[in-house]
Amino acid sequence: MAPTGSRTIRNGCERVLYWIPVLFIVLIVAWSYYAYVLQLCVVVYLLVYHLIFIMFIWTYWQTIFTKPMTPLKEFHLSHADKELLQREDREESQQEILRRIAKDLPIYTRTNSGAIRFCERCQLLKPDRSHHCSVCDKCVLKMDHHCPWVNNCVGFSNYKFFMQFLAYSLLYCLFITATDFQYFIKFWMNKLPDTQAKFHILFLFFSASMFSVSLAALFIYHCWLVCKNRSTLEAVRSPVFGHGTDKNGFSLGFSKNLLQVFGDESKYWPVPVFSSLGDGCSFPTGPVNLDPEQPSSPSGSSLNG
Repeated sequence: MAPTGSRTIRNGCERVLYWIPVLFIVLIVAWSYYAYVLQLCVVVYLLVYHLIFIMFIWTYWQTIFTKPMTPLKEFHLSHADKELLQREDREESQQEILRRIAKDLPIYTRTNSGAIRFCERCQLLKPDRSHHCSVCDKCVLKMDHHCPWVNNCVGFSNYKFFMQFLAYSLLYCLFITATDFQYFIKFWMNKLPDTQAKFHILFLFFSASMFSVSLAALFIYHCWLVCKNRSTLEAVRSPVFGHGTDKNGFSLGFSKNLLQVFGDESKYWPVPVFSSLGDGCSFPTGPVNLDPEQPSSPSGSSLNG
């Protein structure tokens, strides 16, 4: 009982620690709101500021609290297949069983050695582009990365929201930097009233400027990934198909790659409402990556379709 109790306490402490980066961001944003709205308080800017602020908070919320999607039950081993796999000691025999199961599933990617991608922890065949997250302790569809700043896995279910969060947070910082700049200059020229507001203006300008640089770099990188239809993990390690490694294996061309993430209805692109194409378990690939023995991969359908 003692080891179980200590493990429970440790897991509880870890879950609390995971929220510290999120709390840090929340505190920074709350302070920036106070400094800009109550201290700077330029009425002509407040309408635009609040519009950007609402979209920023909305997309951040969606990125944090949208649960990562996991593989459908078709990818999980049945009880009989689990027992059959456990009885086999040789890896080749186990792979033969997995290959038999995979023939009925739209799976095209393999391990570097050419084996079926199997998660022993979740006891399932990994769908293309899915990976096991050690923090979430589950297989995540089209996993991009686990982000400590949102305390969540970024994957198929919330990648669009993550992109919007980067865009609106960058816009938020740039707007503050641009509108605060004239008051920052006045601060150095000693033309501001001698109140605590001038120190908020100083730190607001510096913090917004610094965050703008880091957010711009991250946003540009993920825009590049979207254009190439790659995840962060796929950019680090290219997916392996039947014919070998192919870094552009899921690329469909610029416009179709964009639609894969944001959907084919442009009215939903600016708002954090799910509109990505497909079900997250299978993805369209180039003709060279198709396996004639596997079920055909759909060109894309809605999440709820």
